[in-house]
Amino acid sequence: MPQLRLALNQIDSTVGDIAGNAAEVLRRTRYAAEHGAHLVAFPEMMLTGYPVEDLALRSSFVEASRAALVDLAARLAAEGLGELPVVVGYLGRSEHAQPRFGQPAGAPQNCAAVLHRGAVALRFAKHHLPNYGVFDEFRYFVRGDTMPVVRVRGVDVALAICEDLWQDGGRVPAARAAGAGLLLSVNASPYERDKDDTRLDLCRKRAQEAGCTLAYLAMVGGQDELVFDGDSLVVSERGEVIARGAQFAEEVLLLDLDLPAAPAQAPSGRVDDGLEIVHVTLSDTPVERYEPLYTGGAAERLGDEAEIYAALVTGLRAYVRKNGFRSVLIGLSGGIDSALCAAIACDALGAENVHGVSMPSAYSSAHSREDAADLARRTGLHFRTVPIAPMFDSYMGALSLTGLAEENLQSRLRGVVLMGISNQEGHIVLAPGNKSELAVGYSTLYGDSVGAYGPIKDVYKTTVFRLARWRNADAEAAGRTPPIPENSISKPPSAELRPGQVDTDSLPDYDALDRVLELYVDRDLGRDEIIAAGYDPALVTRVLKLTDTAEYKRRQYPPGTKISPKGFGKDRRLPITNRWREGERS
Repeated sequence: MPQLRLALNQIDSTVGDIAGNAAEVLRRTRYAAEHGAHLVAFPEMMLTGYPVEDLALRSSFVEASRAALVDLAARLAAEGLGELPVVVGYLGRSEHAQPRFGQPAGAPQNCAAVLHRGAVALRFAKHHLPNYGVFDEFRYFVRGDTMPVVRVRGVDVALAICEDLWQDGGRVPAARAAGAGLLLSVNASPYERDKDDTRLDLCRKRAQEAGCTLAYLAMVGGQDELVFDGDSLVVSERGEVIARGAQFAEEVLLLDLDLPAAPAQAPSGRVDDGLEIVHVTLSDTPVERYEPLYTGGAAERLGDEAEIYAALVTGLRAYVRKNGFRSVLIGLSGGIDSALCAAIACDALGAENVHGVSMPSAYSSAHSREDAADLARRTGLHFRTVPIAPMFDSYMGALSLTGLAEENLQSRLRGVVLMGISNQEGHIVLAPGNKSELAVGYSTLYGDSVGAYGPIKDVYKTTVFRLARWRNADAEAAGRTPPIPENSISKPPSAELRPGQVDTDSLPDYDALDRVLELYVDRDLGRDEIIAAGYDPALVTRVLKLTDTAEYKRRQYPPGTKISPKGFGKDRRLPITNRWREGERS
């Protein structure tokens, strides 16, 4: 059987940085060539970054991507890399689509190409376009209608892009009909909790359906609220894992494969879903037999808490660095939410780039002030104290507020302090709210919700506790100081806006609250369905009513790392003005 050495580049790219992304392709291809690769691949829309959203509708951006692709092919050849085929994703457009109602103007496409000998040897567009969750690809793209197959060193390699594997039909059965020896899919599949197991099962199933080895190349890194976890896979036609990449880490996965020889006659014609086979022969002669150097193996899997924590670190790091910021600022209350956010920030950016502020009021307990200072000592972040009591007294003298308005004033004064320091010193503010609080509106607009990014925006409170305990245990196991004070984890959560206040004065117990929220927010179950699942009707009615009426607050919250199947923002889009109240239905 012919041999083929793959170089699967599990790497990050930056949206809009076409020149920088192209330079990275060039650098990584040079590395692959030095290690004897026969075929090099890069993730979905590598040249433009992913997702590009409405940039896809700008003809200037589309043309810049197309021009960069041609230029990259020439640069590869000029550096002596022209004989090494390179598969790279880019933003293109259809040359044949006819204008019609509902089709994106200019017919942009989510494309990939094979670069060889200084030219674009083959172009193709994604066939299945996702239109659920965070994906709006029907809005932006027209689908491709070909089955691309490229012959490399005597092996026919079928090509696909991300959703082409996630949907039935299309290029997977078409690869079998074309007699391919390898199905290579380039992807930018966002992270969700437990998705790695789903992805593995999918790849096993698709390899068996395609009747050949499947190489699933995934992106890693972050873009706004999305995180990409890597975890690239190579699976045999029997569904056996040959190689598996690391999670949340850039790497070049080099792998030697024995693959079936291509048929004497190149495949042609139409196959499944009406796809037309487009076959290009780059090199018909197999390489001379060699001793394999890269035989596969699976990187160690992360546990559940480690995986989520790595996603949160990756998301924050990408947002800060890709947007040109250097440092972050966070209000430290001594509570668990701000403590976890600070630990994430220190791990993502280094403690030297994290600034914490304690802003005690007359109601702040001594232990909370000490817990904030203890966190700073444990992590090494910069720490200062700015009391808000004098400011509070001045406002109260002018406004004479009472009740909730008085409580919220304290939170808003803290927001003013944070934003003032941010403007003066150039740090971006992190909002420490969790998903449980955002769901039920337990936050203060222009107070604890101020900031540029919410690291735990998509993390339920019960998971916040789990992550804090895991992070401390992980540090202890490595012989390091646990970053989060034990008192911040063990004491009852409280906003400390009035004497003796605790969260359960206003909210149900977090264990019960989060179970109901997961059913309502993440799974879209209605009131009757949740009650039928065994939950107290009064609790369900209360939680759903709080959630329904807090949409206007959530709409004004900053972006934050998405880790669930349905995060607030891109995933869950509800009208603010809305008289349908699920919690009021009988």
